[in-house]
Amino acid sequence: MKIEAITLREIHMPLVHFFETSFGRTYSRRILLLTVHCDGINGWGECVAGEDPFYSNEWIESAWLTMTHYLVPAVLGRDLAAARDCAVLFSKVRGHRMAKAAVENALWDAEAKEKNQPLWKLLGGTRREIPCGVSIGIQDSVEQLLDKIQIELAAGYRRIKVKVKPGWDVRVLEKIRSRWADITLSCDANSAYTLDQLEHLRTFDQFNLLMIEQPLWDDDIFYHARLQKELRTAICLDESIVSARAAAIAVETGACRIINIKVGRVGGFTEAKKIHDICQSQNIPVWCGGMLESGIGRAQNIALSTLENFRLPGDVSASKRYWKEDIIEPEVQVSPLGMIAIGDQPGTGYRIKEDLIDKLTVRKETIRAGA
Repeated sequence: MKIEAITLREIHMPLVHFFETSFGRTYSRRILLLTVHCDGINGWGECVAGEDPFYSNEWIESAWLTMTHYLVPAVLGRDLAAARDCAVLFSKVRGHRMAKAAVENALWDAEAKEKNQPLWKLLGGTRREIPCGVSIGIQDSVEQLLDKIQIELAAGYRRIKVKVKPGWDVRVLEKIRSRWADITLSCDANSAYTLDQLEHLRTFDQFNLLMIEQPLWDDDIFYHARLQKELRTAICLDESIVSARAAAIAVETGACRIINIKVGRVGGFTEAKKIHDICQSQNIPVWCGGMLESGIGRAQNIALSTLENFRLPGDVSASKRYWKEDIIEPEVQVSPLGMIAIGDQPGTGYRIKEDLIDKLTVRKETIRAGA
């Protein structure tokens, strides 16, 4: 693949409904898209960095500058045999994994199209359909949350995950379990607790949760290992797992029993596959987390989720849950049984709505080889 040019775009997409976590409430997304132009083929990627450096130390502005100053020049004009070859070219840049993932994943999309192969097969996937769960943010009232859960269960979703934080946790979980005793239920703390809240966290064991996701500090593995020894409920690590090495440490120390793989958080498909393989070798199930992606990032999450060890329903849900109109077609749809079918079309299998993207674009920059 000869990399002839790369285009960055910022688009603005309002959410159908606000999404609130322990970091705050989001009503609209600023999304950074990247297109790799090579040999007449366009590969698309999405940077999952947020509007602010709250989930991680990356945000859309840092990602844009990191791409234009370092990552794009590292691959521009090169002839790569495979998308994974870019990882070594990015190795001089420490961190900035979300920016790296956007470029690398666009190259994987281009490689799949060049080989006339589905992206999921190029990644080594085996599943012809994937089970879906939903992540429901903090609401204005418990009653509003219960109504949303009812809607998602009726739509067929196989796992309900609710966001929690101090003051919005035990009472909420009690209400959910009193109404639905047997649904597959998880909670996600996004690092809202500390180890001195151990006794409070022990109360979560009564709710028969599939997992409690990232209860402690975002950069911590050691204290999660101490906490997991004290809880019956499985801990799932999210923000702490930034690399295959971090995953190996977490597994070896018993810091978690489940791992959430977000391809943007770990730097791209190459590292995500390594994490998957480490977890599979140690019988640690993984699932694919979401970052309020547009259809471009969502389609790539679907492809990743076809790998064998993605044994738990992920956060890869239907486009209509988030967007009035998505930027791909067909939009991502979930069956009444809570599954997404996997097709055999080249690339992600979804067509990019470039006209809609142009309308949503507020900033655009194309960098060409030799310019």
